[in-house]
This record gives sequence, structure tokens and C-alpha cells, in this order.
Amino acid sequence: MANRNLNAAKAAKRDEFYTQWVDIEREMNAYLEFDPDVFRGKTILLPCDDPEWSNFTKFFALHFADFGLKKLISTSYAPNSNAGAAFYTPTLFETEADGYDEAKSLERGRVFTLTPDDISGDGRVDIDDLKWEYLEGDGDFRSAEVTALRDEADMVITNPPFSLARPFIAWLVEGGVQFSIIGGKNAATYKEIFPLIRDNQMWLGKGFARGDAYFRVPDEAKTDYAQGVYDASTQLVHFRNISWYTNIEHGRRHEPLYLMTMADNLKYNKKLLKKLDGASDYFNYDNYEAIEVPYLDAIPSDHLGVMGVPITFLDKYNPDQFEIVGTNRYTIPHGMSQKFVDDYYASGQKGQISEGHPDLCYYDFHGRPVVTYDRILIRHRNPEPKKG
Repeated sequence: MANRNLNAAKAAKRDEFYTQWVDIEREMNAYLEFDPDVFRGKTILLPCDDPEWSNFTKFFALHFADFGLKKLISTSYAPNSNAGAAFYTPTLFETEADGYDEAKSLERGRVFTLTPDDISGDGRVDIDDLKWEYLEGDGDFRSAEVTALRDEADMVITNPPFSLARPFIAWLVEGGVQFSIIGGKNAATYKEIFPLIRDNQMWLGKGFARGDAYFRVPDEAKTDYAQGVYDASTQLVHFRNISWYTNIEHGRRHEPLYLMTMADNLKYNKKLLKKLDGASDYFNYDNYEAIEVPYLDAIPSDHLGVMGVPITFLDKYNPDQFEIVGTNRYTIPHGMSQKFVDDYYASGQKGQISEGHPDLCYYDFHGRPVVTYDRILIRHRNPEPKKG
């Protein structure tokens, strides 16, 4: 249901998801725990972040001094260039400022800057010291003027429109900046993004508490979501398929998975034994030289070869422990055989597959053809020695 609603939002370009303070704080604290000076002396750009609505700007403005920031820049999108224009309300920063221009208000983006200058004279540097002006354009991150701000920055941190994950991450990589952004979990499998994860140029952040991401949405968008996704009592939507993507180091990334040997899994792992349904060993794929591992806690500690694991593995990925070989989508040298496809339909299954289909597949203990969900292909860097 969450996927359907997220896709519906993307299709309608309703990409307005306002991040909660607690989630920003949890993620940034993970970077600070690994390196207390991670933000010191840095210029941080927060694109897509109007301080009237965005907790990102408020959070970093509050911590400007104790993080030791050099400069904070946030930009917002022109209402008339945004699908959310119908929800637009001018910010207090804008309407109460001398530079307010009604003619520019709907057509121009804004840029807000905070430097170590106590403009308000209250003895501290915070959101009251923000300066702002209209951009020349609408604030699109791909514009020359926002790209120039990216090039000035050391870090880019934001929750960009989910529908623009591909171009936004390409824009970050092109700029060579450190970044921390929020996006749909399936974005990790995009052909433009997965190679960055495989090559350790980008990874998942600490993530949302218990995997539950809650966002505030514009009032007019609340009716777009099914019951159970939007909670009227909290006025938040709830997704479980959202991740932080980053190239900033954090400690969780270096925590090892504690695993049992293959022999112990085949003896004691009840979930695995139920899945094997009588088989005495892991299943081998029919179209790739690797074993199927249906659960993360069933990864055998002593397997020397390649293993196909659920995409949720990326939440636990430790590059010191594992090497990512690829995914089912982009690394299969040959897809499904015609025989497998014929056997699949002969068994009464209704999926849309044909010869050469890239998904991983195998025959279970009873000879039934099985097509897996998306899989990440991995192998141990230092597998545990086999006993005996």
C-alpha cells in the first residue's frame, strides 16, 4: 500500500514531503558520532528548503555555532514552477521584508544565507540572522545559479522531490560534494544509482527509526493517501520504503553482521528451514552461479561464492565484511532459459516473464519454478573457515 501511494504521489508530482526534525537530528547525529567535526568549517547547501516550511534550515541554523559551520545556504522553488503552487503561502521572511516584491513572489526562487554575523544583535547566530533575496530564476537545482551555489558548498543536505532522484543524485556526483538526502528505497536499484552503491561512492545512512518514515504533507494533498497511510491525528503520512542516501561516513556502516555457518543455518534457522520445505541445502539459481538466501539472518558466514540476498541487505551493508557484486537486473550474463519459462507457465503461475528475463530464478525442492524478488548479489571478503 505504501509503494502504491508513493508512486501515486510521484505520478502526480506531489513531491512535497516535509521531513520531521527528529529524523534530521537522528541522521545528522550518526555522522557526528563518527566524526564530531564533520560539519566544522563547512558550507552547507540546503536546496528545496524554504525555512518557513523546512526543518532542515531551522535545524542547521539552530546548530550553526556548535557545529562550527562556515556558511548555511538554503534555496526554495518558485511557486509557479512547482506542482505545489496551489498550496503556496508567502513566507514571513518574504512578506515582512523590505525586499518583498509581489510580482516576483510567484515567479522567482529564493536564496537564504546564514554566516557567523549576529545581524539581529541578540548575542547569538541563528535563524533570526538569515538574509534572503530573490534568485534570478525559479530555483530549479539544475539552473546555473543554484549549481553555482552547489559548487560553493562542501555538503548538500535535503529531502529532494522523489520523482527527481536520478537527476538530483547525478547533479550531486557531478559537483563532487558530500551529501545526505532522502529518497525511495527502490532508487538504490536504478541503473544510474546502483553502480554508485556497488562502488562505495554512496551508501545508505543510519535511516529512520525502526524503518518507519513519517512526513507532513500539504493540506490539499492529504486526501491522496489511503487510510493507514495518512494519520489525521498526527497529520503525517507513513512510509516504510524510504532511505537516507549519503557519502558521509557513519558508524552503523561499519558494524558487522553476526552470522551462523551454513551448517548451523541448515540445522537451527527455522525461517530458512520453512522456506527450504524439505530441501537439505540452499537453492542454486538456474540462471546465475550463486545461492538464494531469502533472509538476511540466513546469510552463511562460511560461503565462499556469490549469494543473492534481499534488497534490505543495503540497510546492513558493511563494506569491510562484504563485496557487492551486482544485482539481478544488471549483472545476469544470460536471463531465464526458455525451458524455465515453459516450466513456469506449465506450473500454472501467471507472472510476465519470457526467455532472457533478467530476474533470478530457481527450482524449489518439489521442482516448482520460483522467480525471486529483486536481489543484491554479494560475497564475503573474509568468509569464516569451514569446520571439519
